Amino acid sequence: MDDVTQFLIRHGGLVLFAAVLAEQVGLPIPAVPVLLAAGALAGAGKMNLAFAVVLGMTACLLGDFLWYYLGRHRGSQVLKVLCRISLEPDSCVRRTETFFVRHGTRSLVLAKFIPGLSTVTPALAGLFKVSVGRFLLYNGLGALLWTAAFIAPGYLFSDQLEWVAAQAASFGSSLVVLIVGVLALYIAYKYVHRQLLLRELRIARITPDELKHLLDAGHEPVIVDLRQPLDRQANPYSVPGALWMAVEDLERRHHEIPRDRDVILYCACPNEVTAARMALLLKKNGITRVRPLAGGVEAWRARNFPVDELGELVG
Repeated sequence: MDDVTQFLIRHGGLVLFAAVLAEQVGLPIPAVPVLLAAGALAGAGKMNLAFAVVLGMTACLLGDFLWYYLGRHRGSQVLKVLCRISLEPDSCVRRTETFFVRHGTRSLVLAKFIPGLSTVTPALAGLFKVSVGRFLLYNGLGALLWTAAFIAPGYLFSDQLEWVAAQAASFGSSLVVLIVGVLALYIAYKYVHRQLLLRELRIARITPDELKHLLDAGHEPVIVDLRQPLDRQANPYSVPGALWMAVEDLERRHHEIPRDRDVILYCACPNEVTAARMALLLKKNGITRVRPLAGGVEAWRARNFPVDELGELVG
């Protein structure tokens, strides 16, 4: 453990920068213990406190700006990538969008302290064209507060943390093995949970071609657009005749859905997760002819099928 301490003293800045940057780009590497350790080193006079805060803030901003840039120039594809690499279920985008709508650019500050939102929010800010200046202002404030919030306790309680480190040293390498084992089990649990969720959601979908054939044949399916307002703003088109209904409204008003017609749901989530979830809910409530639209409105438009403008929709 003395070797570890000496390594942190010599390379603490590099470790701090790398850990914070890794967490912000989405890797499952917790930066909080490193921030606490940096604060403890500063409290012991072995690292400059201001330097530690600025370094952590810079790494945080760099990682966030990467996702902001990709969101601004690559659009919703970036959100799909984020959800694929995330340990959280694919509903992370919908949850973050709801949070973003409620708090606006202030969400760039608040999201830093909410697990699962910190990485997605900068990409969402880029997707919905938050200006670079506003992004740097609010995200910079969030990065500063987040970095200081975890370095400060390490600085103030450096003596106690040194005692904890000394106690941990008595366990030797077995403690490291235990920590790595617990982390590995956590990642494995999240991965298995995710795969079980995706398996549950792999119910029959309808393709855009099948839906177009259904409409051309004179059928009148109930088509429900479950997208968030920001998704509709970014892609202001809808399948002809689609009703716009929030997920919460559909959960509450499912009894209004006809039982004798096909029901088609679509969203903007990776793997149509929200639409598939709601299809499962409607099936449990006796609506058996319900299917998610594979690829949503993006796949529909990619085939050059007719669309309705947002202003023409009935929600």
